[in-house]
Amino acid sequence: MARYADRLLSQGEDVVLRTRQHWLALLVRAAQPILLFIAGLVLLFLSQYVSGTVHDVVGYVVIGAIVISLLWLARIYVSWYSEDYLVTNRRVIKVEGIINKRSADSSLEKINDAVLEQDLLGRLLNYGDLDILTAADVAVDRYRMLNRAPEFKRQMLNQKHDLEGEFSRPLPSPPLRSAPAAPPPAAPAAPARREMTADEVTRALAGLADLRDRGAISPEDYEAKKSDLLSRL
Repeated sequence: MARYADRLLSQGEDVVLRTRQHWLALLVRAAQPILLFIAGLVLLFLSQYVSGTVHDVVGYVVIGAIVISLLWLARIYVSWYSEDYLVTNRRVIKVEGIINKRSADSSLEKINDAVLEQDLLGRLLNYGDLDILTAADVAVDRYRMLNRAPEFKRQMLNQKHDLEGEFSRPLPSPPLRSAPAAPPPAAPAAPARREMTADEVTRALAGLADLRDRGAISPEDYEAKKSDLLSRL
């Protein structure tokens, strides 16, 4: 059965990595209902030493505490299981919620960097806190106690690099034709200009701006390429 996040994928978009919060985060979120369940068991044990009306009242309290704690635990587990944190070949997607779903995504070309923090326990159990940053150095999303956090970051940056490589590759030139023998050789044909959609131009400009900010290309090269891309609309 397809999960909710799979229905958010666009045509040609593939999931590279799927994960959720670490199981330790589930235990942290379930601390209160677990304590309530233990309190119910303690009351159940103490009810053996009382009788009459007090015994009946304690019995009702015990039943209520145990039922509430079990329902609470079930809700926390279903909420944890419904989480989906995805890295695709185009973006990072975060889906949460049981019935009312909340989804947020960050396009790979707009991601500038990702800050990963792991303590000793996180390194041993393979989880960590990940902050995704945009080109403006503002955290757009936070992933707390993310399972397989180092692999999540690595795949995200790898897919971003591959996507930027598609924009930086030169456009193919038309095949060269041999000139006639008698007349003088003709001037080389100018490379064909491929028309681009507004979305393709926007994505290409974002990738070029990132390369310029990192010093990979000069501002003059960026302006020249920008003019060229805008002329293809």
